[in-house]
Amino acid sequence: MSINKSDYEQLLAKYSNHIEAVELLKQYRPYLEMIPSIRRSEESLITMPLPIVKLRKVAVAQLNQFSPITTTSKTILLPCDLAYLMCDPEWKIKMGGEIIIFIHRPEEDFSDLLARWRQTQVLLDHDYEWVMSQYYRHIISESAEHLYPLFVLHPQTSEQIEKGLTGAHLPFVIAHDRSTSVAELALPESH
Repeated sequence: MSINKSDYEQLLAKYSNHIEAVELLKQYRPYLEMIPSIRRSEESLITMPLPIVKLRKVAVAQLNQFSPITTTSKTILLPCDLAYLMCDPEWKIKMGGEIIIFIHRPEEDFSDLLARWRQTQVLLDHDYEWVMSQYYRHIISESAEHLYPLFVLHPQTSEQIEKGLTGAHLPFVIAHDRSTSVAELALPESH
């Protein structure tokens, strides 16, 4: 059975809500424990669907081969589906690691899914800041020291993808209609 675009859209919309984001993270406890305050999750967990970052000091080659390489900032859409940022509810500053969510997309195989994570790692290896929605503009959004991936699979996702993520020691959960089950994996080392 294949994944429909509507299945993907449903999960993207669902996990964009901070309450559902907490429910998702409950299925992978090490990430749940990163939230500063569960009781104040609306102020502690920022959900960013289809996140955008501003990369600073990106080298740009000039058209003329004799011109020096210049640095500039560049705003890009990340290849992930969601980013969860932790925020101190009192001080209104971003803190801790960043959880990057990858929802299995229709027609996406293991190498495509893994490539999105690897591209995100490469892009966020630069100095960056999150481009926040108007609601969160007041929060300092500098880059974090650690990125933590979480892959969200559908019940109809192929077993090959589950095996690949298990072999790569990457955490994943399988989304169901009302609940989510977790694959028993060790928390990967972040780099």
